[in-house]
Parts: sequence; C-alpha cells; structure tokens
Amino acid sequence: MGSAAPVYCVSSVGSFWPDQLIHFIDFEGSTASGILEYGVVSLRAGEIVAASGRTCRPTGRVRPEDIAIHGIEPATLSDCAPFADNFNHFAGLRSTGPLAAHFAQAENTLIKSVWPYTRAAPDFSRETPAASDAATDWGPWIDTGRLYPQARPADTPVKLAALIAAEGLQETLDDHAAIHCPPDRRRYHAALYDALAGALLLARLAAMPGWGDKSLRWLLEHSTLDPARREFLRQDELF
Repeated sequence: MGSAAPVYCVSSVGSFWPDQLIHFIDFEGSTASGILEYGVVSLRAGEIVAASGRTCRPTGRVRPEDIAIHGIEPATLSDCAPFADNFNHFAGLRSTGPLAAHFAQAENTLIKSVWPYTRAAPDFSRETPAASDAATDWGPWIDTGRLYPQARPADTPVKLAALIAAEGLQETLDDHAAIHCPPDRRRYHAALYDALAGALLLARLAAMPGWGDKSLRWLLEHSTLDPARREFLRQDELF
C-alpha cells in the first residue's frame, strides 16, 4: 500500500509550525487484535511530501463488529508481517518530526501497546530541540480532533468524515486517495485514507488566519485538554 517510506534527515525547526516536518498517523485495529493496518502521511509547509502504509498480521482475535467498521478480514492478513516489525520505521519518523492524529489518544494507546517507548528523539515541545533534550515518548501529539473545536464554531462537527465535508475537502481527499491508496481502501476507516484526511485538515489549519503563524510548541499545547500538560508545554518542560 503506498510508496516505500523515505528516509529523512532532521532539520532545524522554523519559526512557525508549518515549517516543521509532521507525520500524520492512523491505525485500524485494537489492543485485542493488534494493529491491522497503518497509514502515515508526512507534510511540510502545508504540502504532502510522502504517504505510505500496509496491512499487518493480527496478534489476537479480530471481532466481527470491528470488521464491520474497517472492512479488514483476518483471513487476508495471514501472509502480512506483524506491525511490530516496523519499529525502525516509526522510530525514524518520531526522530524527524512530531506525530499527529485525529483524536490522538487512540493512536498513542495502540502504538504504546506494541512499543511503550521509542528511541531517544528530539523533544519537539522545545522551541529549539537539541540532543540534550532527547525524549523517549511517542508524544506529545498534534491532535486535529482537539484543534478544530478551537479553530471553528462550536457547532462544527468533529468526526473525521463530517469535518472533511464541512471543510469542503472531500474531493481533494479523493484525488489524493486515487494516487496513494489501493482501490479497495479508498474509504473512511481505511488507515491511509484517514491519515490523508487528517493531513489535509492539518494543512487547512496552517492556512487559517491566526493559526499558521504560531510555534510548534503552541500547536502542541493547544492539542491537549489536560491542564497540567498544557502548563508543562507553556513552561517549556518535558511532556
């Protein structure tokens, strides 16, 4: 699914968060079944620069009610490598930019159920990440599910498909999906399709007045509802 994942070099963080390489992630699966599919879309300066993903062998039972949502039959996954084989890939992503998701708690829970920690990586909540600021957590995450209620009126929908429609991005999403996604996975609750949707929402935020001219730390701060974590980020402390 998608193209081979590129190898990135860490670059200095620009003054504004859109200058930073960001990796938008979506998983299909559960802690019971394991991650069955992942999609990763990398963007910088409001543009998608890479997109990739694949299906993964289950590590537990896949419930019929979950199949009804994501459409992945476990019988089709027997020849797939398990998600755990991709540690170097995801640790490499985390080392070059913050991870993002739409309601990131689910993605954070799933990735930590496989690997509780990543390799030492820059703490992107710092204004100028340095080797001495290395962190081993997968977060802090950029969370479009938390950001959009702050950027749009209170009655704006927050579910991914409804938000894409409200932002007028459905046609753009389908155009990108035609390039990057297999024909049978160009739908919501397909990992790469949902990651593309989230990346487009993040790019739209970058173009909004009062949003694209902020620091990465500011964006991370506004991605959490936890008052203590917000305070840590404000004080430039470790997340």
